[in-house]
Amino acid sequence: MGISKTDSSDALVGASGGVELPSMALQIDNPDSQKLDEPSALIKAMAAYDEGVDTNLIARAYAFSQKAHGSQIRESGESYFSHPLEVAHIVTRMKLDSATVVTALLHDTVEDTLATMDEIVAEFGDDIARLVDGVTKLSKLELPSERTRAAENFRKLFLAMSNDIRVLLVKLADRLHNMQTLRHIHDTDRRHRIARETMEIFAPLAERIGMQEMKEELEELAFEELHPDARDSVVTRLEFLRERGDDLVDRISQGLQETLTAEGINATVTGREKRPYSIWRKMERKNISFEQLSDIMAFRIVASTPSECYLAMGAVHCSYPMIPGRFKDYISLPKPNLYRALHTTVIGPEQQRIEVQICDGDMLEVAHLGVAAHWTYKQESVADGSKYRWIRELLEILDHASTSEEFLEHTKLEMFQDQVFCFSPKGDLIVLPQGASPIDFAYAVHTRVGDTCVGAKVNGRLAPFRTQLRTGDQVEIICSDAQTPSPTWENLAVTGKARSAIRRFVRNRRKSEYIELGRSIVENATREMGHDFSEPIIEEALEKMNHKTLQDLYDAVGQGVLTGRDVVSGAYPGETTLARASRMFSFVRSRSRRERATDAPVSIRGLIPGMAVHLADCCNPIPGDRIVGIQDSGKGVTLHIMDCDTLETVSDSPERWIDVTWDSDPSASLSHVARIRSVVDNKPGTLSTLTTVIARNEGNISNLRISSRSVDFFEFLVDIEVHDVKHLTQIIAGLRAESAIASVERMRG
Repeated sequence: MGISKTDSSDALVGASGGVELPSMALQIDNPDSQKLDEPSALIKAMAAYDEGVDTNLIARAYAFSQKAHGSQIRESGESYFSHPLEVAHIVTRMKLDSATVVTALLHDTVEDTLATMDEIVAEFGDDIARLVDGVTKLSKLELPSERTRAAENFRKLFLAMSNDIRVLLVKLADRLHNMQTLRHIHDTDRRHRIARETMEIFAPLAERIGMQEMKEELEELAFEELHPDARDSVVTRLEFLRERGDDLVDRISQGLQETLTAEGINATVTGREKRPYSIWRKMERKNISFEQLSDIMAFRIVASTPSECYLAMGAVHCSYPMIPGRFKDYISLPKPNLYRALHTTVIGPEQQRIEVQICDGDMLEVAHLGVAAHWTYKQESVADGSKYRWIRELLEILDHASTSEEFLEHTKLEMFQDQVFCFSPKGDLIVLPQGASPIDFAYAVHTRVGDTCVGAKVNGRLAPFRTQLRTGDQVEIICSDAQTPSPTWENLAVTGKARSAIRRFVRNRRKSEYIELGRSIVENATREMGHDFSEPIIEEALEKMNHKTLQDLYDAVGQGVLTGRDVVSGAYPGETTLARASRMFSFVRSRSRRERATDAPVSIRGLIPGMAVHLADCCNPIPGDRIVGIQDSGKGVTLHIMDCDTLETVSDSPERWIDVTWDSDPSASLSHVARIRSVVDNKPGTLSTLTTVIARNEGNISNLRISSRSVDFFEFLVDIEVHDVKHLTQIIAGLRAESAIASVERMRG
């Protein structure tokens, strides 16, 4: 099989020596042009950058993989062995070590052939076996759905690459070749699934480790599969502009080169059109047409040293008008993937708006090869994935995530968005996604800082948590040991780390409340059915009820999976049906009179939305209302006012009714939302009167809506944050005292 390099349309000249970096792209020639039983081409490619290449190891891996795959055929009709061979060649273009190239050759043998991991260990050692195991695809995993399978595969891939980053490098090479040959797969749904996975996971991963060229090629191949019409449209328009502009890129490059030469700066200039996917994404993001794009060309200036990069930037800005807000200095503040360069946009030669990137030769190599550019064969620490901060942060997300799907969701949040650079009061740099809030900043500093965050100062001024941070902001987090995360914070956070930490706290808090609630339900049910509550007796029946611990049992009851009567019936199996019926009749009768059935009411504390206790939307109870709790499966308990009409729908399920009362501790009281309907005169100043009275009585308006209007009157629905019924009654009385307000009444629902 023949393998030939192709020059990417984005290939740029290297350092001032003019050496062009090889493209990652591979094209498959006639399979007969090179025999598959000769590893010499692979060894020769490695010897060009690694004098210590283990030729015997490469040859043995080559022969092992070729024999293992045998006569297997790909959907393209080629020998299956052509795939691991192509992956190995892509890996050599990253200039990686012998172990990584061997891993590329062997990465499909355990899954797709009769070869076993024990054979890999015996033949190639533990190190290579570990790498092969990390890269091996997990398509045989038996999981309920395609999404679950993909999430679990990614979780396992991530754990493997956190131990050794080479796993990710081989996996990216594997995905690149699969995308290059994607057209041979006949199943359209499967092609689309692979392309979406590439766009959502593997392209961002390539960018995270600085492999910009591979990232762009993966995106381009996925774009071609997912949106062929859009890509064809962009390509057609580019070809039209190319015909009209003739040698426009060359002329602009020449103009920039002359500008630098006139200033005595030794640098080279190359230019290119942007890739179709990059153009389409900008059109989509900015909601503009192709004709409105004015910067479809990008130019790179490669200087000799970092200092000359700044000189080149000065020369460009002195000669051409700069577009405000488009200058970025990634030399002073490198990206997390180690990318360094100066970016600017100017009205350049030919009066064209162009993007200019300025770097030196070392920066250019990192831009192309990313983490692979820093490979040092004698330093194993380079391979240790946990050395990279972004991997450590994802490991923390993995610890907090309850499911593989949640981990995948939060990981996408971490990888997908553009970045802003913020600073702590001590000058420490914190890199966050676009749209990040002070909550994201707090969790980026440390999880405990986020958990205890009570406020934030942005550039010296107090700012609400909903504030979106911008590059250059200095952020100070104010903490208190008495603070705990609120579930509402998740709506304000954009980083996966912050959201996973908030979810973990809410999940743990909810579980503890479910357990407490479940215990109270079981205790009440035991007494209602004529028994003395005894945890040892209930504990003896755990196995019969398919639970391991009392906490698990109480949790199930609190969530509504089991009822209290189910537990009592399991713990006291000797009770007769007649006795239960008698007690149930008594229970229903007492409920019909809205009387307390027990003298052990459940204490309600910290009514946080999303926890085990919820407020009913149908009646909006607030402290001071007589309330009852209704057990809802999967939600815990919903609180209703005693005379709520909705309670009629559950009157035939008395086992779901729970006696509750408000917390009597004033320090535990929170603001609760009550709704009023107010009819006011249609004349100037009445709305001001309404809001002034509410404010004067220490109420806070959370929402206001006009429900109807006429020539003489306006009807408002007003949601007010109050402490309790007494507070609401005080506000209503104050409103009724105003002559401009015709009527006021409390609303429900």
